Amino acid sequence: MALSDADVQKQIKHMMAFIDQEANEKAEEIDAKAEEEFNIEKGRLVQQQRVKIMEFYERKEKQVELQKKIQNSNLLNQARLRVLKAREDHLGTLFDEANLRLGLVTSDKERYSTILEGLICQGLCQLLETEVFIRCRSEDVALVEAAMAKAIQTYKEKAKKDVNVLIDKDNFLGSNVSGGVELYCHYGKIKIENTLESRLRLLSQQMLPELREMLFGKNPNRKFLD
Repeated sequence: MALSDADVQKQIKHMMAFIDQEANEKAEEIDAKAEEEFNIEKGRLVQQQRVKIMEFYERKEKQVELQKKIQNSNLLNQARLRVLKAREDHLGTLFDEANLRLGLVTSDKERYSTILEGLICQGLCQLLETEVFIRCRSEDVALVEAAMAKAIQTYKEKAKKDVNVLIDKDNFLGSNVSGGVELYCHYGKIKIENTLESRLRLLSQQMLPELREMLFGKNPNRKFLD
């Protein structure tokens, strides 16, 4: 039986409605998929940027920490240098005061004579020569002559050698010398400096570690002793 025009139109409308529904569903499916892919891509980009920002601020934080450490280290080193300078200045002041007090040694003639005897004997033992000249202050000539005789006797007993000792009365020690003697031989080519100033310098160098410990305490970073 042939379909009427109405039935044909009805079937066409039904088919068109089905096609529209399929198209709409497909379009919705495409939109949903596109939305999902967009959200995924957006999330990936956001996460990527978040990681970059975090890495950037981590680097900045590390740079700030490094700058703080460098600054603190510089400040600590500057403080240490100031402390070391203050200590060295204090030691220098002590040595200067000791140097100024050397003149008091010569005021006690008996004690000074004993010191001269020891200085002369020590110089003779170092030189071990048969002829030695002594240079002293002009005001010490008499004391040196007396001390020299005793020193020569002590030297002969120790070294088992004779020695001829003369005082150089043409060239006395300068006014800047507090006391003591210089011994020389071979026309001044070999010289022993045994003035009070030279002995103080030598003693200061030898006692420097002990003085530092006495004044400032032990150094915890020091592994070896002089």
